Order: sequence, then C-alpha cells, then structure tokens
Amino acid sequence: MRQTLHKVGDYFKGFFSVNDPGWGNNHQAPKGDKDPKEGGDQAQPNQQPQGNRRPENGPPDLDDLWRDFNDKLNNLFGGKKRPSGGGQPPSGGGRKPPQFNVEGFNPKAASLGALVIVTLVWLFSGFFMIQEGQAGVVLTFGKYDYTARPGINWRMPWPIQSTETVNLSAVRSVEVGRSVMIKGTNQKDSSMLTEDENIIDVRFAVQYRLKDPMEYLFNNRDPDMAVVQAAETAVREIVGRSKMDTVLYEGREKIAIDLALAIQAILDSYKTGIFVTSVTVQNVQPPEQVQAAFDDAVKAGQDRERLKSEGEAYANDILPRAKGTAARLIQEAEGYRARVSAMAEGDALRFKQIYSEYAKAPQVTRDRMYIDTMKEIYNNVTKVLVDTAKSNSLLYLPLDKIINQVTTEAQQAAQLQGAALPGVVSPNAISSPTPSAAPSPAERTPEKRDGLRSRDRGDR
Repeated sequence: MRQTLHKVGDYFKGFFSVNDPGWGNNHQAPKGDKDPKEGGDQAQPNQQPQGNRRPENGPPDLDDLWRDFNDKLNNLFGGKKRPSGGGQPPSGGGRKPPQFNVEGFNPKAASLGALVIVTLVWLFSGFFMIQEGQAGVVLTFGKYDYTARPGINWRMPWPIQSTETVNLSAVRSVEVGRSVMIKGTNQKDSSMLTEDENIIDVRFAVQYRLKDPMEYLFNNRDPDMAVVQAAETAVREIVGRSKMDTVLYEGREKIAIDLALAIQAILDSYKTGIFVTSVTVQNVQPPEQVQAAFDDAVKAGQDRERLKSEGEAYANDILPRAKGTAARLIQEAEGYRARVSAMAEGDALRFKQIYSEYAKAPQVTRDRMYIDTMKEIYNNVTKVLVDTAKSNSLLYLPLDKIINQVTTEAQQAAQLQGAALPGVVSPNAISSPTPSAAPSPAERTPEKRDGLRSRDRGDR
C-alpha cells in the first residue's frame, strides 16, 4: 500500500512538474548542449528570432506549455499521443489560441478517474480533530447521532454528516441584578421583597460550564439568557421567604448555596445541559431612599449588642460573688441551727438529770438550785452586803467605784450589741454569759460565802 502511494505521488509530481527541461519545448532536448561550431547560424549567441519564432534556449512558450499539458492529460486518460510537430504553428503566420487535442480521448475513462479522485478527496474530508476538554457532536442529516471523544475521529463527509464542537472545560459567568429602573415603580430591576416586607437590592454572579453537549445544542437558544432567567426566578423565591437581616448579614453564604441548588434544579428541568459551579453574592443593600434610616437602624442594633455584651459581662462578674455570699450565709445559718439544737438537747438532758436527783432529795436539791440562781444574779449586778449582826454606826459606800463599774459594764454591753447588729446574729452573743461575767465557784471569796450563809440564817 505504501509503495502504491509513493508511485501515485511520483506520477502526479512528474505530471505537474514545471522543472522538466522539455516542459513547454515540444519534448525536445535543449539546444544549449550542442557545439557552437555546428550550424553556422545557430552558433551566434546574439542571433535575433525571425518572425514570430522564439529562441531555442529562451523561456517556455505558453502555447508549448498548453500542448504538453494536453499530451499528458491524454496519456493519463488513455488517449493517443499527438504526432510530433503537429501542433506547430505555420511559419510566417500569426499565433493561434491554445487548442485541446481531443484526438483519441476516452471520456469514460476520464470520468472514472475524475470520480475516483473526487471520491478520495471527499472521503478524506471526513477526518476531524477534537481537542482535550471538548466534545464533538456528530449529526446525520441534522439529527444527533453520537458524541465524539477527544482525538482524531472520522465521520461521513458533508452533507451526510457534520460535526459541532462544544467546549466543556471553559467556565462561563453571567451577572444577575441590573440597575435599570422599572417604570411605574421607581425601583431597580434588582429590587426584591423580603419576608418581613422590606425591599433590598441583590446582585450576584453565576459561574457555569457545560456538562451535556447534546442537550446544550438542541435545547438552548441562548444559554446565558436561560441562566439569567433561572437565577432571577430562584433568587426571588429564596429572598421572598427570608428576612432582611438574614439576607444582609447572617445568611449570605447559605443563600448563595441555596441559589446554586435552585438554579441547577430549574436548568435540569429544562434539560439545558448546563452545570452551575458556584454563585457569588456581590452586593446586598437597601434602596437609596431609605439608606440613611437603615444606617441608623444598623447603628442602633450595634449599640444594643454592645449594651447586651456589657450587661452579660457585669452579670458574669456579680453572679459568682452573690452565689458565694449566699453559700456562706447558708453555711453559717446551718452551723447556728446545729449549735442551738445541740444546746437545747444538752439543756433538756441536764434538766432530766436534775429532775432525777430532785426526786431523790427534793429539799436539798431545791436549796442548791436556789443558791446557784442567786449566785448568777448577784454576779451580774452591783450589790452592797450589810451585816446586820454587827452594830456599826458608820456605813461606807464606795459610790465612785460603783459608778465607774456601772459605766464600764454599760459600754461593754453597747459594743457587744453594735457588733451583733449587721448580718446574722453571732452565736456567741446569744450564748451563755462569758466567763468574766460569770466567775467560777472556786473564785468566790470565803467572806462572801460566809456573809451569804449568815443572811440566810437571819431570814430563817
């Protein structure tokens, strides 16, 4: 097969070669190789041509070129070669126009050869190349047949089949939200109504690429317009069920994700062959007419958040301290309750013990209890004991010492009361008298005991 192609190429190269020495010179060898001594007239290099004859060594004549082309064409299609010199113009006459030699021409063979050449050229035109990231849609008489992969492919040539190349890797972008004012409403085309009945302007960009070349070619008239219309439908639905603060601040990212999903669902329902890669929210703002009021509202909201944060900080500081104080007071109260309960139980137990002793010897127990009670009474008051058995005419009363002692005791009592007023009453203030106020029986002097006994005897 390769040798045959080389032979055909060599044949066509020789057929159309204009570098052939005999091309256009009636297939005669050039005269320049002859000895200049032969042929007296031909040896003159500056000899001028006679009549209309051209020099032998000059450039090829157009008539000779045409005759040589006719000869080769006749040989190709099976015709006979014309006789040598048959096509020479008569001497001394004018030039004749080029004539095609049809002597011995075979029309059937010529038609067959031309048909073969045209068929080969037509078949070779069916090869086509698909680049990486692209897809070739092959159509048979305008109807979808199959999708060609990247690389070298072949199809039936035109007009039987044709190829449409679609770029699948390129990312395209369209912007949604125009600033065109709508007549009668004095609002922009990008203005939308939120759930809480506020108007905002939303502008965003949609990036997409093609995923199905067949759907893209047959189900789309204007892909960009289809994406814009789907995006406008989706954004009005999403903004219409969202509040203004959510769209402006809190939910921008979520709204972009919801927009991409909603736009993709609409495009898939129409089988557009478009895949939405991302949605970028560029600008969201209220209308210009209420921009100042909206800024004030935003500032008030910021102040509210600041004061709220300060209040939370103060609460976080004061609550632990208040809880600590409450826990301390509760513990003190529980301790006081336990102490009082223990004292009451002790007093009750002591009373029971005294009662059992009293039952054994009532008179002795009564006298002892009387003496103990009087001891406690006299220890807390200023008293003067006078022995009536002695007949002293002069009685000395130390009034200055008595007054000083009474004043000192009053001050101590006031200090104890002032210390017990704030907070919970100190258990020490409620307890029994201090040891200083109630001296032990061992500290009593014998004189006091004797005086008390003599007084009791006198009363009896």
